[in-house]
Amino acid sequence: MATALTGIAGVVGVTLGGSRARGDADASSDVDLGVYYYRGGLDVGAVRRLAAQLDPGATVSERGGWGPWVDGGAWLDVNGTRVDWLYRDLDRVAACWADCRAGRVDSHAQVGHPHGFWSPAYVGELALGRVLADPTGGLAALRDRLHYPDALRHALRERALWEAGFCVQIAAKPAARGDVAHVAGCAYRAVGCLVQAIHADARRWLTNEKGGVRAAAALPGAPAGFAARVGALLGALGEDADRLAASLAAVAELTAETAQNGGQGTAGQSPAGSG
Repeated sequence: MATALTGIAGVVGVTLGGSRARGDADASSDVDLGVYYYRGGLDVGAVRRLAAQLDPGATVSERGGWGPWVDGGAWLDVNGTRVDWLYRDLDRVAACWADCRAGRVDSHAQVGHPHGFWSPAYVGELALGRVLADPTGGLAALRDRLHYPDALRHALRERALWEAGFCVQIAAKPAARGDVAHVAGCAYRAVGCLVQAIHADARRWLTNEKGGVRAAAALPGAPAGFAARVGALLGALGEDADRLAASLAAVAELTAETAQNGGQGTAGQSPAGSG
């Protein structure tokens, strides 16, 4: 499949991503293929024809069809296995890589990503992916240069910790009014930021919030019992003012511990992480 995709005009190479690349997939795991192309060069019509050969019921989008950051791709069912083709613009990957080296981080609203799409994820996807087809060798050459920059570590950690603390602050008054929905959103956002901060401190690429809490809990900068504590507070946030306030206090405690644990990441770590 990867070889066939590289035969389409504009496609530079194809990677295997997600749990299949990490080696922790189960029987229900999708197969995620990153389809890398240069801006303006992808022949979507050819993608659609290839997908139809493999799965007559396949859904194929135009570029940008799934949102500004996930970009687009195809959903296929091949012999009972879900296969996702994910368009990835190499020009945008290169721009995000330059931002990472300069310590610039952005978070964008994106369907399917309740914590938003964080720009370093584009680089992390390629750094963690397994190259399946790369006729020119250019994709693997770029991937091999994608170390985790110190500037990104400091900027991402600082931003994520600041935002986690701010989420706790702005949720205090709504909590006193019993506004469960607002407090739940702030608590989830804060936890997601802590996951980002913990990964950054350990110089680990994070490509997706799925499984992020569990992965963060295994890293050296995580507060003790991180996953269990997050599960307890998000699983029983509360409905009255007192219980909501207690849940926010638990988030604040996790934030303080994460900040205090900073600096325990291992310098020079090879590309690794979760997503």
